[in-house]
Amino acid sequence: MKNFVVLISGNGSNLQAIIDACQKQSIAAKISAVFSDNPTAYGLERAKQAAIPTVVMHKTDYADNHAYDASPMTEIARYQPDLIVLAGYMRILTPHFVSHYLGKIINIHPSLLPKYPGLDTHRKALANEDKEHVTSIHFVTDKLDAGPIILQAKVPIFAGDKPQDIIARVQTQEHRIYPLVINWFVKGRLAMVNNSAFLDGCKLPEYGYANED
Repeated sequence: MKNFVVLISGNGSNLQAIIDACQKQSIAAKISAVFSDNPTAYGLERAKQAAIPTVVMHKTDYADNHAYDASPMTEIARYQPDLIVLAGYMRILTPHFVSHYLGKIINIHPSLLPKYPGLDTHRKALANEDKEHVTSIHFVTDKLDAGPIILQAKVPIFAGDKPQDIIARVQTQEHRIYPLVINWFVKGRLAMVNNSAFLDGCKLPEYGYANED
């Protein structure tokens, strides 16, 4: 059976959705380990409750980002994962890390990429009076939140919404689509070729898969 690792920094709600999908066999692979740069991340407890090995990487133990990334690369290599899933992982990966796993790392980002890369996307959407917000799943490249988009999901923004209202709606969609995309990859349907996302051998459009089926 194929396997993948998940990198987290916080609560781990997407991790939980992925764990649940694996347990329901909606994902044809297993999570071999969960890595975190935050020793207090609740996602680590979620992993432990599911009997998934955890690895904590303390930033203070390393001289710089390159040394920091070298450690998880060594640890990750022990599991020989088919895929690396970023699920709320807040550190920017070094180009060396990304190039080593290029085409095997995916991330989920709460915005209509390339709009609103980085943090505070929900506040930016409110400040700009957007009518909807989006979450995007993309392949990771050495440019922040700029890799080929695989799939996006939209949610409405209503008058009077606060950031936490939008976050809740977005996360509902994230919990639905992230396991789906992971399963596409582990079943061999999804790949990154020449900096483009391909599904079932067909190049996806700029904003990812758009079939309503």
